[in-house]
Amino acid sequence: MPNRQSTQTVRKIVLSIVSILIILLIILVVSGYHYYTTSLEPLEAESNEDVPVEIPIGSSRTDIARILEENNIIRSAFVFNYHLRFTGEEGFQAGYYLFSPSMSTDEIVTYLQEGGTPITEESTGRLTIPEGYTIEQVAIVVENQTDYSIEEFFELVEDDAFLEASAERYPQLLEGALDLREETLYTLEGYLYPATYEVFADTTLNELVTQMLGRMNQVMDQYYAEIEERETTVHEILTMASFIEREGITYEDRELISGVFYNRLEINMPLQTDVSVTYALGEHQERITYDDLEVDSPYNLYEHRGLGPGPVNNPDEESIRASMNPAETDYMFFLADLSTRNIYFSETYEQHLEYQNEYLR
Repeated sequence: MPNRQSTQTVRKIVLSIVSILIILLIILVVSGYHYYTTSLEPLEAESNEDVPVEIPIGSSRTDIARILEENNIIRSAFVFNYHLRFTGEEGFQAGYYLFSPSMSTDEIVTYLQEGGTPITEESTGRLTIPEGYTIEQVAIVVENQTDYSIEEFFELVEDDAFLEASAERYPQLLEGALDLREETLYTLEGYLYPATYEVFADTTLNELVTQMLGRMNQVMDQYYAEIEERETTVHEILTMASFIEREGITYEDRELISGVFYNRLEINMPLQTDVSVTYALGEHQERITYDDLEVDSPYNLYEHRGLGPGPVNNPDEESIRASMNPAETDYMFFLADLSTRNIYFSETYEQHLEYQNEYLR
C-alpha cells in the first residue's frame, strides 16, 4: 500500500504536468490568435505600389486567396480563406483588379465584391497617371494613351449627370466636392487617384474615370471615420494633401510640411505655398516671381488665407496620410533647395531668411 508521501509526490507530478499542458495550451492559443490577426494586417502598410491582378471566371474563395498570396497582396492564403469562411463573405466577382499590399483585409473584400474591370478580352494597354498631376495633365495622358480626346475627357468630368451619378456611387468621397462645384476650377481635381489602370478595347471613358474615383475611394476609406470625428472634410484633407504632394519629397518631409501648414492655419497665417500660385497661373514653374505672387485668383494662397477653393493636383496615398498625420512641431517656415532636394525648416522668419541667404542665393 503506497504511503502518504508517495501519493503526494504523484499528485504533485500530475499537477505539474497538467499545469504545463495548460500553459502550453494558452501559449498555443495566444500564438495562434496572434498569427491569425497579424496575417490579416496589410502586407506592406507603407506601400504605394499598385499590382494588376486577374481573378478568373469561376474562381473559388480558395482560388482567390491563393492568387492574392502569389501576387504578394496578402500574407497567408490559408488565413485569408479561413477568414472569408468564418465571416461568411461572398459575392466576389471575376475581373481585372489593381490591388496594393497596403490594403486591409476589409478593403480587399469590399473591392472584390464591388468588382474590377470585367473580363471580356485582352488588355490593350495601361494608363499611368503620375502622382501630383493636375486634372489637365491627366486629360493629356488620357488622350496620349487611349482613343479618347482631351475634349471628350473634360466633357465627361464636368458633366452634371456623371458627377451626380459618381457622388451617388461614392457619397463619402464626392458629396463635398459637388457642393463646391461653383467655387472650384474643376470639380474632380484632387479626386482622380494617380495609379496605373488597365485599358481594354471596350473600356469606356466613363469606366476609366470611375476606376480612378474608385481607387481614391479605396484609399480614403480608411480615413472617413477619423475625418468625421475631427469635424473636417474629405475636400479639405485632399486639398492639404495636394499642397504637400508638390512641396515634399520624402514622407518625413511631408509630415513636417503638413505640420507647418496646420500651424499657419491655426494662427490664420496665409499658407504661402508656391503650388497654389502655379495652379492659379495655369502652368508649372520651378521658381515663381514676385509678380506671380499677385495673380488674381482664389487659389493664390499668398493673397488669400485658408485652404482656398480646393485641391490643386491629384495626390497619392503618402501625401494624404501626411495630411491626416501632421508632425507636431513649432516650425512655421520651410524652403527647398532644388539643386540638392533638401528641405530646411525654421521656427522664425529670421532663421528662414538666413536659410534663404545660405542655400538659395
